[in-house]
Amino acid sequence: MEAATIERGRREDVARPAGPGSGTWRPADPGPLGLAAFAMTTFVLSMFNSNLVNAKGLPVVLGLALIYGGVVQLLAGMWEFRAGNTFGAVAFCSYGAFWISFWALQAFYAKDITGNAGHAVGVYLWAWAIFTTYMAVAALRTSGALLAVFVLLAATFVLLAIGASGAHESVTHWGGYLGLATAAVAWYASFAAVLSSTFGRSVLPVLPLARR
Repeated sequence: MEAATIERGRREDVARPAGPGSGTWRPADPGPLGLAAFAMTTFVLSMFNSNLVNAKGLPVVLGLALIYGGVVQLLAGMWEFRAGNTFGAVAFCSYGAFWISFWALQAFYAKDITGNAGHAVGVYLWAWAIFTTYMAVAALRTSGALLAVFVLLAATFVLLAIGASGAHESVTHWGGYLGLATAAVAWYASFAAVLSSTFGRSVLPVLPLARR
């Protein structure tokens, strides 16, 4: 999820011409942007899930989910394809789509769910928990910071799915707390990558995981 900076080890910034015409132009690392978009949207939603903020304010998440968590992450994922980073492309495009689908569900479709809405939302969350779990396995060859993001996020989805399926508010609240931890680690990973770019060296450790 943090592009080549995390997946392929720390990438040194190189001097680039003003445009792509010279053949040596390279795009900026989209990973920090995608992580920042993911972190902020997750943080705001988790404030409501943890019951630290009154649930009546939940609609404030929708615009953030659509634009920053959704569209911006999707764009970051497209740039990861350009950079040749399969892991980053799959992660950012998928979670960008998650936030767009969350926005659409809340804005248009939730009211049309009949029967046990909790079970329906639970299936949605369990599916994302499964996807996040296998991405966590893939993250074993990225960095400790990125691995922590996916492990925490998988646990968050599991708790939210259990909470939604059984209407267990306390479990949902714990999922919100884990979501806050996930956001904090994602912000840290993004911050570390931005600092590496501006300082031209590694400033904050992300614990690259060795490949065998």
